[in-house]
Amino acid sequence: MNSRERVKLSLNHQEPDRVPVDLGGSAVSGMHANTVYALRQALKLDAPGTPVNVIEPYQMLGEVKPDLMDALGIDVVSLGKPNNLFGFRNVDWKPWTTPQGVPVMVPGAFNTVPEPNGDVFMYPEGDRSAPPSGRMPQGGFYFDTIIRQEPVDDDKLNVVDNLEEFTPISAEDLGYLGSEVERLYTETDKAILGSFGGTAFGDIAMVPAPFLKHPKGIRDVAEWYMSTVSRRDYVYEVFDRQCEIGIANLEKIHQVVGDRVSAVFVTGTDFGTQSGPFISLKAYRDLYMPFHKRVNDWIHAHTTWKSFIHSCGSVRALIPDFIAAGFDILNPVQCSAARMDAGELKREYGKDITFWGGSVDTQRTLPFGTPDEVRREVRERLRIFGPGGGFVFNPIHNVQAQTPVENVLAMFETVRDFGGYPLG
Repeated sequence: MNSRERVKLSLNHQEPDRVPVDLGGSAVSGMHANTVYALRQALKLDAPGTPVNVIEPYQMLGEVKPDLMDALGIDVVSLGKPNNLFGFRNVDWKPWTTPQGVPVMVPGAFNTVPEPNGDVFMYPEGDRSAPPSGRMPQGGFYFDTIIRQEPVDDDKLNVVDNLEEFTPISAEDLGYLGSEVERLYTETDKAILGSFGGTAFGDIAMVPAPFLKHPKGIRDVAEWYMSTVSRRDYVYEVFDRQCEIGIANLEKIHQVVGDRVSAVFVTGTDFGTQSGPFISLKAYRDLYMPFHKRVNDWIHAHTTWKSFIHSCGSVRALIPDFIAAGFDILNPVQCSAARMDAGELKREYGKDITFWGGSVDTQRTLPFGTPDEVRREVRERLRIFGPGGGFVFNPIHNVQAQTPVENVLAMFETVRDFGGYPLG
């Protein structure tokens, strides 16, 4: 059984030969470049000092190359537009060293010159004549978004300002997706996870628009969240128009990628916190669910794609609504959050939604536990989530920097040794 077949069976709630595994299939299921470097060194895939490509500068995610996929038994590859979150392409690679001393390669538009205090600023589209949109503090691991919010004048507030980034997909991007899906489909046997953008309503990583030189509209994080109540009609109209553009783009994308894509990342908007839902059921049903359902209804009517929702935190109360909205896949399955017990989630919702993640806690066990503790937790999650399919093995969100490489190896060794069906 190849990877594509393995993932397809599991997404259809059937048991393949083994539990499918993802690492790097999306921007929320990857690994920090520092940890990718350490892992490649531990597996002796590279000579010491061989740099790792940073493919997502905002979170400093490292590239999971085919040789690493083979070594770890990875079943999923990523398909997305060529621009990263800062609005420039991953081309013209050049060397850089992370603040922790790890050698990496970064895109040509990546700013590698620190400020006098050691901070590194990142610029939208790599244009240093524009105000910076991201900041990595001295010694940091990631970029923080810089809020560039002009004072909000409600008398002049225009919905169009918050739609600047939602435009018809370009012929250039369509051409890229068409050629890339052909390469991935013919040169690998992996399941393809599409991340096409444009359908994440209110994703707070996107609202400040670190990819735009001079964002207009409501771009401050706190102001945006308050606006979902105080300017509810404005936000609803933004979502409504965004939805129209997003579905029109999906139609064009489907024409070039077809059903070679196994699943599509629809939204990364977080609806949970560590202790409970971030919003009420009423607020989700009133403001977000109508647009999720419109997108998912189109997907299910016109494609064979499975629909993927990423939401951190305690979202158990919202899962029935996610299912009703048409989502097929839930990620990252944050079992460390309140009321997110793995066994209860599987019993209550395992027949209706695929759990993509939840395999090990990246807040405590993976970064701070022992290899034996990692092995025990991974075996337990395989035992709980694996039966009947509907499970793709992935840690809870991205594997962070400074995660001990022996723990990462223990995780993948355990799924290799105990992830075969019938699960023992």
